[in-house]
Amino acid sequence: METTTTIGVSLAVPEPYGRLLQQRRAGFGDPAAYAIPTHVTLLPPTEVRPAELPPFRRHLARVAAEGRPFAMRLHGTDTFRPLSPVVYVRLAEGAADCADLQERLRSGPVERELQFPYHPHVTVAHAIPEPALDRAQRELADFAAAWTATGFALYEQGGDGVWRKMREFPFGAEPPSPAVPHQGAVRTAAGPF
Repeated sequence: METTTTIGVSLAVPEPYGRLLQQRRAGFGDPAAYAIPTHVTLLPPTEVRPAELPPFRRHLARVAAEGRPFAMRLHGTDTFRPLSPVVYVRLAEGAADCADLQERLRSGPVERELQFPYHPHVTVAHAIPEPALDRAQRELADFAAAWTATGFALYEQGGDGVWRKMREFPFGAEPPSPAVPHQGAVRTAAGPF
């Protein structure tokens, strides 16, 4: 049986906001708080075979090369309850850019159907008791942050459940050209180098 790995693609929430929201998530009792960097999902957790990763990385590089930085602004909270036990911080700006980006990412060599319609957000509490979800929604209701998204990253979930960054893909960067085969040393009649 061929092994698979679980990957995801997201836009990081920069510091100091990322760490602050991660600490708040932990404070609400969410055990996954420190296993998941604070982010906006572009490709949800997806199982891939090792052979699928190189073409997928090339696809990510092409999508990033075509992308341009855009404004992101978070403000206030909302929830997916009762459908899903999630409280999140809303995207007040940048949602349309994220939606376009995730669609282009999912159209490559790793296609992924979504369980729910795409709704960009930053999770701050998930699968914890209702009173804690209520507290998260209430206490972060006035949270606000703004920055410019300059790229996205590919993450891999380890066997310990922790998500680790594999590679960043900055917007507007030229995708890497195919590798040139190694050219061995050439000796000439004139003697050694």
